[in-house]
Amino acid sequence: MPDTSPTRADALLAAATLGLVAVAVAADRPAPGGSALAVVAGAVLGGLVLGARRWPLPALLATAVVILGYYALDLPPVGVAAPAAAVLYRVSERGRVVPAAVVAGSLLAVSVVARLAEGDDIAVVVGTELGSEAALLLAVIALGDAVRNRRSLRAALVRQAIAADEERHREAARQVEAERLRIVREVHDTLGHTMSVITLQSAVAREALADSDPVQAENALAAIRSVSGSAMAELRATLGTLRREPGPREPAPGFDQLPALVDGVRRSGLAVDLRVEGPVDTLPAVVGSTVYRVVQEALTNVLRHAGATRVTMTVRATPGRLALEVVDDGRGGPPGGPTSGKGQGLRGMAERVALLGGTVETGTVQTGTAATGGTTATGGTRTTGGTGTSGSGGFRVSVHLPLAGVAA
Repeated sequence: MPDTSPTRADALLAAATLGLVAVAVAADRPAPGGSALAVVAGAVLGGLVLGARRWPLPALLATAVVILGYYALDLPPVGVAAPAAAVLYRVSERGRVVPAAVVAGSLLAVSVVARLAEGDDIAVVVGTELGSEAALLLAVIALGDAVRNRRSLRAALVRQAIAADEERHREAARQVEAERLRIVREVHDTLGHTMSVITLQSAVAREALADSDPVQAENALAAIRSVSGSAMAELRATLGTLRREPGPREPAPGFDQLPALVDGVRRSGLAVDLRVEGPVDTLPAVVGSTVYRVVQEALTNVLRHAGATRVTMTVRATPGRLALEVVDDGRGGPPGGPTSGKGQGLRGMAERVALLGGTVETGTVQTGTAATGGTTATGGTRTTGGTGTSGSGGFRVSVHLPLAGVAA
């Protein structure tokens, strides 16, 4: 809300109005009673200037009435533009330009008619004096409106600056949150897969030592060393990004590293079939990285939870779409679907795919009678399986990624 208290400028304008009347009285030297009335009228006009900020329209109308009464009492002439100028400026500055113009025009019209009726020279009244007073009235009205517009523009610029600053803060917060989620996904995928492989390989090594099979134990330990080294390299790259350390970064894993990932799982004793159909060498790097992480998380879940003996992975690439399917022959998902809990892995998988506008479907593979249940959401997860009458045949992860519009 604008401040309506009189300012120092209002006090100066009020004093100037009173001074104008006082100068006219001193120059004209009317009778003592006329001088007192003129000074009182000047004081009233000055008081109306002080009240114009709070009550613009009443002050404007009262000013016009006082000026008309001033001349009706035949007091020393001061014109109509000068005593009304301060109030007209303040009223225009408060946004009442049209009423100010109407009152100013009415005062000029009444003044011209009255002076012509008194027999004043029409050339002087309509020519020089009318032009100068009209120019003064228009000038103060235009000045008040310009000040108001400038103040409004300044306020709008301030609001825009505040809004832009708030938007920058929101965008920075969104970027920080997105980066935090990315780091969570990277650390979870890297450490989760590594720890699953280490757990299985350490069990293999223990059994091999118990069976006096040093070769198998050595192979298991070599697999542990290999997967641990890869995990450390990825963690160092992530930490280097966080610390903004100079130097080259480890490239993000992609299609070319899928065979190494699969071989590492095979050394854990799980049979993995990898089938690639269609051209994948020219696919965008972000798609390759997403597929790698989805496969990594799917294999990690198989090693941890499925109790499976075989996994079949199929990658089908077409010019506009890529499909990935990972199916195991394990015990399937838990009752209620695999996404009913708080697992970070499936959530991270869905987030990665959603960033590229794709879909994820996860669920138990039913054999025999078809099962019902599940809904589909773009950029999300669908859980299938729920009310079938036959046993489970494993767990399935199906991903569809659009390739159109994805930057290479």
